[in-house]
Amino acid sequence: MRTCLTELCTEPFAAEREWTVEGIPVLTAAVELPQPQGTDAVSRRIRRYYQAQCKAFLRYCERWLFPQAEAEYRAALAASTPLPCFRAELGYRVTYNGGGLWSLYTQSREVSLPGRTLLTRRGDTWDLAAGYPVPLSAFFPARSPWRRQLLALAAEDIQRQERAGVARYDPEWRKKLRRRFNSRNYYLTEEGLTYFFPMYAIAPAAEAIPTFTLPYGQRDLLPPGEHRK
Repeated sequence: MRTCLTELCTEPFAAEREWTVEGIPVLTAAVELPQPQGTDAVSRRIRRYYQAQCKAFLRYCERWLFPQAEAEYRAALAASTPLPCFRAELGYRVTYNGGGLWSLYTQSREVSLPGRTLLTRRGDTWDLAAGYPVPLSAFFPARSPWRRQLLALAAEDIQRQERAGVARYDPEWRKKLRRRFNSRNYYLTEEGLTYFFPMYAIAPAAEAIPTFTLPYGQRDLLPPGEHRK
């Protein structure tokens, strides 16, 4: 009889790469992602998933960031200015682990020219019994207007932050909030369901990645373990 996992035991695995031009480093990349320790089918599937993500990130660095870094290097050499060295990092944070659910986000950080940093986040929530990701809609009752509820909560938080002077958003954030909402951009925490928007999507760079949390039991949100299969 198959035994279902209730939580996932992982350790980080790391990888590093360096790209050079004429022997000078122009781009470095560092990756740290989760590696499930179990030998069951679900652990193996999740392990392969993050190994593939690691390879994809390094491939992105080589195909897209390295040519940019080389161009900046040659421009600096011609202008006799300090030689740049780009850096890219990919890491993760487990935010929920229990009751048959495992949730986390991975986040990359690209540093190119001084003052230019790009953050990119991705959320994953796994059903450890099935071994597959759980859609955000599964945490709400059938026919629940969950998308409208999440957008309303984000709008309320944004207004509260701007009134308090603790954050600044794009003047057209209301329109962009609807357009840039992506149901895959979420993860679970002990407090509730956290969803986020990409950097620059609804706010300037100073706000990084805007995040909002809906506590369990509010606005139709189901507690972990009661999600729809």
